[in-house]
Amino acid sequence: MESPGGAMNTVMKTVMRTANKVGVGVYRVSGGKVGGKGSGGVPVLLLTVPGRKTGKPHTTPVGYFEHEGGYLVVGSAGGMPQDPQWFRNLRAAGRAEVQRGRATEAVTVRELTGDERDAAWRDVVLVRCPPFGKYELKTSRTMPLALLTPTRG
Repeated sequence: MESPGGAMNTVMKTVMRTANKVGVGVYRVSGGKVGGKGSGGVPVLLLTVPGRKTGKPHTTPVGYFEHEGGYLVVGSAGGMPQDPQWFRNLRAAGRAEVQRGRATEAVTVRELTGDERDAAWRDVVLVRCPPFGKYELKTSRTMPLALLTPTRG
């Protein structure tokens, strides 16, 4: 028998999956006019990355910051204890596709670490969207950052 907490977790996962599908669909139909801005005015892209276990592509709306010719994304998960699934998939894949507005492009993925990660967190993420600092305070994990760089040609 499933515990009440386990049942609630299953219900929340179903709700989140459904909301994600609706959000992705609305973004695509509107070319990002609806769903193209997140909290704090952070622009949103659609990130499609193969699952690390199945290889099946998954698409998720993700806030980003333009940085060094690419798109800096934060695996904040709202300050939850573990990295979000999409970031774990991204880390494993090393490649993805992004859609900004109606334009799509392939990207390579590089997770930022050490001093480079800390500088990007401090100088880009927190400067452009200070509320991300609240997520950091809610968890003991370090918020992972990845730079998605468009592949040319």
